[in-house]
Amino acid sequence: MGKNGQHRLEITDVSYRPSLSAPIGMDVLDFAELLVRGERRGIDLSAPQRPDFHHLIHVTAGTLRHRVDFTDCAVEAGGWLWVRPGQVHQYVTDDLTTARGTIVIWQPGFVPADPPFDQSPLLPTEPHAGAARLTLRHLAHEYADLTSLPLDAHLQTLRMLLSVLLLRLLHVRPDPVSSAPADDTFRRYSAALERDFRTSHHVSEYATALGYSPRTLTRATLAATGTTAKQYLDARVLLEAKRLLVHTDATAADISRTLGFAEPTDFAKFFRRRDGRTPLAFRAVARGQT
Repeated sequence: MGKNGQHRLEITDVSYRPSLSAPIGMDVLDFAELLVRGERRGIDLSAPQRPDFHHLIHVTAGTLRHRVDFTDCAVEAGGWLWVRPGQVHQYVTDDLTTARGTIVIWQPGFVPADPPFDQSPLLPTEPHAGAARLTLRHLAHEYADLTSLPLDAHLQTLRMLLSVLLLRLLHVRPDPVSSAPADDTFRRYSAALERDFRTSHHVSEYATALGYSPRTLTRATLAATGTTAKQYLDARVLLEAKRLLVHTDATAADISRTLGFAEPTDFAKFFRRRDGRTPLAFRAVARGQT
């Protein structure tokens, strides 16, 4: 507890640190091993954490409750959840002791696949479910086999198998917007936005920097996410504001400056238009203080 009884919450940034026997850039572990690693590194898995690597979680028995950027979800047996780098997520540690499953973690760039814009849990039906399970078993087998192939061939095998698994999962959803691969225009816009959203809030600035028209960015963003380029940008700024409001004790004025608003009143108007509440009202509700 902080001063005056206020909760003080911080986001734990988690860097990629595989096991000693793991190939460079990727690791496969079960829920029990995750608990051991968390304890060894002094990480409270039930607290907010922000890893800099991908998580692909597959539950084989029981249910795993999980929170990803203020969205609560329950991954049932047979379900999958893909958490991308930079997202803030929390485990329910009791579920990690009662449920069973596998987690594949990998660094950005290990495989070229991008996560879908819609990242709610997947519960595939046949034949997709069986194909995904089979691919994961093959991936886990090759991951554990460190002696049959030279290291370069071993890594290439793992990259190919992980790519196949992700491709399978990307095409499970019936919605073509959420499962369609992003084109290069959207990927460049998304990367630039992730780098500059704290200082640049106008689509026209990104369009100029990338050599596109605003209309081209909007078409590419609509195809990849179902939202306009401006809506996608505003959603990213709003998400970061919510992270800072809930997981730190920074004032609304501090957050306004951090996110590049000229005045705190501009930030308050932006937040209220998109969330319906003031920043401090959102913080109070999210922290259970109302």
